[in-house]
Amino acid sequence: MSKYFYLSGFVAVALMTSSHAIASSNDEDAVKRGKYVMDIGGCVSCHTDKKNKGKELAGGVGLPTPFGTFYTPNITSDKEFGIGSWSTEQFIEAMTQGVSPDGSHYFPAFPYTSYAKMTRQDLVDLKAYLDTVKPVAKAAPDHDVPFPFNVREGMMVWKALFFDDSPFKPDPSKSEKWNRGSYLVNGPSHCVECHSPRNFMGGLDTDNLLAGEPKSPEGEKIPSLLSSDGSAFSKWSHTDTVFGLQMGMTPDGDFLGGSMGKVIVNTTGKMTEEDLKAIATYLGKPDKKKTAASNIEKSQSGS
Repeated sequence: MSKYFYLSGFVAVALMTSSHAIASSNDEDAVKRGKYVMDIGGCVSCHTDKKNKGKELAGGVGLPTPFGTFYTPNITSDKEFGIGSWSTEQFIEAMTQGVSPDGSHYFPAFPYTSYAKMTRQDLVDLKAYLDTVKPVAKAAPDHDVPFPFNVREGMMVWKALFFDDSPFKPDPSKSEKWNRGSYLVNGPSHCVECHSPRNFMGGLDTDNLLAGEPKSPEGEKIPSLLSSDGSAFSKWSHTDTVFGLQMGMTPDGDFLGGSMGKVIVNTTGKMTEEDLKAIATYLGKPDKKKTAASNIEKSQSGS
């Protein structure tokens, strides 16, 4: 759940909803829901250049990959440099098809491979919130990507090979909580993008989803999120997982750092406990061992 996947982020999102009527983009409730979608998607982490004191969501964060460095775009409501002039339908097409309002193809640095799983309601809500963000009249830097990787027409071939635009389909044999977790991990929260290895063309290794990435573009080791491979995370319980995502503490009392530390602050730390439990459930976590959380509770109660 970090920005470190080979072809990284545009704007991450999440909040699975039921199939009720779609709210209008100026609906106050839609704006509130959209704020939550933005928070749990980690948009602030990827689209705010805090290193250079950039304005919130104005883009400019450099994301190094084996293909060059991509810079995240300005997603404020500015009509020239942001997305303020986009219609809701244009926004949805960009998020789910990787196509810009002018018809050009986005690089897979924008993980529409995951966002295609989003519900329409989530997308409407997210756009409603982004339309309220203070405009910042600043262009993001151009990508520093050499030929031939900078040829956008080549993305049509990439999409044909690696892009599955089918929407999320709940598994009727699983619980509602499990399906919610599946939706978040594989879709809008895009955990699968960060914690899975990629092939030489930057496509996800679909045979090893969530198996981790030994060496990310910035040198970090992205851990496995599988519960059956003997990894450190496989030994975490359900409660360990929820507490770790909420507070950043591991079962042995250590704290998650690096890029995951930013994720805790800007993303999972802002998620509802119900969503964190859904993720833990989907990841196959039984709640059966002593945890850092329970140890803290005991010490605070004096037991």
